[in-house]
Amino acid sequence: MDHHPTEEQLIIMEIHKLHWIDPLRKQAERGLEVEQGLSPMDPPDAYAPSGIEPVPVKALHPFLRQFRDEHALFQEELSAFETAILSIQKSGYTKDSDAKLRHFFHYFDQEFVPHSRREEAALFPLLRQRLIASGEHGSGRVPTTATEVMEDEHAKAMQLAAVVVNFLGLVFRLPDERSATIVLDAALEQGKNLVELLRLHVFREDNVVFALAHRLISAAELDQMQSKVAAAIKPI
Repeated sequence: MDHHPTEEQLIIMEIHKLHWIDPLRKQAERGLEVEQGLSPMDPPDAYAPSGIEPVPVKALHPFLRQFRDEHALFQEELSAFETAILSIQKSGYTKDSDAKLRHFFHYFDQEFVPHSRREEAALFPLLRQRLIASGEHGSGRVPTTATEVMEDEHAKAMQLAAVVVNFLGLVFRLPDERSATIVLDAALEQGKNLVELLRLHVFREDNVVFALAHRLISAAELDQMQSKVAAAIKPI
């Protein structure tokens, strides 16, 4: 007697495993593990005021302002992506919704990923040093700052985006309609998780990380960062 699981059973098993590695679930678990109080990055309400003095956009150094400007464009793409997901859940998959999903993931790959890499390479290393020196870090054995949280969210967003793309690609390769529906539903739910993860991420960077950078890094140092980034992306 053949006891090998069917294709449908394997798909359901994979979806169940996905819930265990869900970035938003991991984020909540991580918040519970913070020792001795809350980090500025993990307030009781994720979108609540962080206690860090906000900085008007016009007062930010142009290097930081550029990141915020890119965030504004990305928020528009997120909203369009979310609208496409809700449309599919309500009315089914269409060529138009497929084109909108493809557009978002192209934008994610071409804009969000390089944006994240620039933050990690140019801004975060010095900011982390200043955060530790000023006491703006977690109280665990290994100091954890806002930069590690942001890098972790960058990685989780990329992993979750890859999961959604792979699930969507699998939908149209499955001969069984019920299996395809299960996978599509999982893809759309994880797509909504991706939207929420990225919205919270952008909020944290705009309202916490850039305010800390504005306070702890000099204008001259930000000038140097801006010059290095410009030189790195200058076409040959």
